[in-house]
Amino acid sequence: MPDPVWQQTLNQKIQEFYDRTTPLWESVWGEHLHHGYYGPYGQERKERHQAQVDLITEMLAWAPDIQPATILDVGCGIGGSAIYLAERYQAQVTGISLSPWQVQRAQQRAAIANLDKQATFVVADALDLPFAEHSFDLVWALESAEHFPDKGQFLAEAHRVLKPGGLLLMATWCHRPVTPATGGLSPQERAHLAQIYQIYCLSPVISLPEYGELAQRAGFNQIQSADWSSAVAPFWDQVIASALTPDALMGVVQSGWQTLVAALASGLMAQGYRRSLIRFGLMAARKPQDSV
Repeated sequence: MPDPVWQQTLNQKIQEFYDRTTPLWESVWGEHLHHGYYGPYGQERKERHQAQVDLITEMLAWAPDIQPATILDVGCGIGGSAIYLAERYQAQVTGISLSPWQVQRAQQRAAIANLDKQATFVVADALDLPFAEHSFDLVWALESAEHFPDKGQFLAEAHRVLKPGGLLLMATWCHRPVTPATGGLSPQERAHLAQIYQIYCLSPVISLPEYGELAQRAGFNQIQSADWSSAVAPFWDQVIASALTPDALMGVVQSGWQTLVAALASGLMAQGYRRSLIRFGLMAARKPQDSV
């Protein structure tokens, strides 16, 4: 269990990081703060915004069939996924983020899309969700769990707020599986990950098989997972290319040192994928119908 003071400090760092960097990201990339999808083997060339939308649609196609009326978007950014899901399913979507700036911007974007009555946003902590039991049909977490210092606690909270039969659908950054054949993470691998943790305000990531074990422990069943690392790996080369445009470079400089460091760290992510150290994991898990 993480130390509460350390967790509070991490949450503050996450908030400050996204308050500072999100405006520039939106100006360059738009409303989606996540990877793009470039085909199963990462070989499809496509416009970057379309690649990000495709990641959402491919995730939904991969997941078990569901027609949710109520959705919780954990780590909602500026509302990209939440607004998409609200439109697609005509659902009531609630998004949460630690960043007040992101929440305010998400509310603005929902209003522009005439979806402010369907999509609402609040500042909240994923490890202490301010919602009653059995509130949502779908808990959606797209590239947020890597920030959580206690992955098991997040899964327990997701299980609690889901309705019986509800679905958790998530994608997150992982490290490679640790097996007797592959061995534990080397000192060099740990050092590589530690740099990424510091720059992007992450807690230590875990492997995809570990998520499955934690989900089972939290009470989920029908757990399925997939490694989409090849499909999303080209994203970081596109991030690097987009950061080299004159407008983006000026924005990076104006946003301060933390944004500059984050932009330069894109190379660490690209290198991590090439070395198969960093993995992009999907997991779907069902809350049993007989849960009370």
